[in-house]
Amino acid sequence: MYIVQIASECAPVAKVGGLGDVVYGLSRELQKRMHWVEVILPKYDCMRYDQIWGLEKIYHDLWVPWYGGSIHCAVWQGHVHGVRCFFIEPHSQDNFFNRGDYYGYPDEAMRFAFFSKAALEFLLKTNRRPDIIHCHDWQTGIVPVLLFEIYKFHGMQNSRVCYTIHNFKHQGICGEDILRATGLGRRDYFFHYDRMRDNFNPGALNLVKAGIVFSNAVTTVSPQYAWEVRLGDQGFGLGHTLNIHQQKFSGVLNGIDTDAWNPEVDRLLPAHYGPSNLDGKYRNKEVLRDRLMLRAGFKPIVSFVGRLDPQKGIHLIRHALHFSLAHGAQFVLLGSSPDPGIGHAFRQLKRQVNDNPDCHLELRYDEELSHLIYAGSDMLIVPSLFEPCGLTQMIALKYGTVPIVRGVGGLANTVFDRDHSDKPLDERNGYVFHQTDEPAIESALSRAIGLWNSSPELFRELMLNGMRCDFSWNLPGQRYLEIYDGILSQP
Repeated sequence: MYIVQIASECAPVAKVGGLGDVVYGLSRELQKRMHWVEVILPKYDCMRYDQIWGLEKIYHDLWVPWYGGSIHCAVWQGHVHGVRCFFIEPHSQDNFFNRGDYYGYPDEAMRFAFFSKAALEFLLKTNRRPDIIHCHDWQTGIVPVLLFEIYKFHGMQNSRVCYTIHNFKHQGICGEDILRATGLGRRDYFFHYDRMRDNFNPGALNLVKAGIVFSNAVTTVSPQYAWEVRLGDQGFGLGHTLNIHQQKFSGVLNGIDTDAWNPEVDRLLPAHYGPSNLDGKYRNKEVLRDRLMLRAGFKPIVSFVGRLDPQKGIHLIRHALHFSLAHGAQFVLLGSSPDPGIGHAFRQLKRQVNDNPDCHLELRYDEELSHLIYAGSDMLIVPSLFEPCGLTQMIALKYGTVPIVRGVGGLANTVFDRDHSDKPLDERNGYVFHQTDEPAIESALSRAIGLWNSSPELFRELMLNGMRCDFSWNLPGQRYLEIYDGILSQP
């Protein structure tokens, strides 16, 4: 099967969040299963060029129709850790991708609509005819529209589209100028409620809705999140559209890259370990304490690793810190915030706890340190207000670090409460709470800390249950192949 992924990110060359990890991880898994996979990305000036092997310009004159004329592009090719990637480089005064950052500009919808058009134009002009085009998030929501309204009439009629939405909060709301720019035209046609018109703003188009309507299959990143966006309040206005198209909509749990995240071979750890030998985990705990200047002693380490933004339950993170310290645990935080107000609040908090030998806040992102924190911690909190999938809890489980999570989205599909789950005892792997108030996380934290103190052997069983979970790309890869096969059999 020939599969092309069209996305705005692919780890590690262009990564802002989990989207990049998924595009890379799924591509690698599909390649392992002997499928032909290529990824098309924008050529950002801020990419990690040191992560691309053999980068070369392979197409010099790609003219992409845009408004009444066309924009000249070059296309580069390189390999990102074994995945073949193409990078679209527009030569335009719009300067779409030479801005020093991936996102955050007022013409965001136009930038990625151009990229989507250019990706399809590249496939067309180079006679690439993928069986499956797999596109991701609002940035490429217009790809299936362009394919089925324009490009299928120029020889691409056999390609099918799978569209994955990683976070419904961001939907690519834009105006009708997108239709003129991309050559779609026909304002009345596309502004129909059943096509691209936003469900609540009749003067706006919604690129995520467009992707849902025009794709052959639509997925999101966990079964629970699929339920929440269709029937709960996490669809941010698209629940009705998902209900109309529910026959092609499903949730497929993401995986983690078990080459990068595996304590038995992790090159960033001072000591390796696995389910049959946990001694290395305790060596990592010692090194973590030394590095962060925490005092030694018989205490559990509770950690948080991730972005500090409202989605992650900021008030619960702060409360967990104070509760852990008050109940005989140490607390470690690694994360930065895109929100200046939240960043300021955590810098103040860092000053308050700076002299406490049981607490350390590292207000930045540090890949190497994150590996050590996963390996050296006893528990990890993920108190998200919503969480489409979540990777941190899966990594924690792999590293024998017991997750304490709020039971939403992918967290509910991966963490099963030791005391209250209906799963068999050997499948329970953490602690789950459901409300967003402080007593809820207190209850889960106190149960975890209490077990660590009173029954080390039972806590060790809980750790091992988590380490035995399979959160590789093996099962998600198989599920996506089933989806691909299903839509290829459609007329």
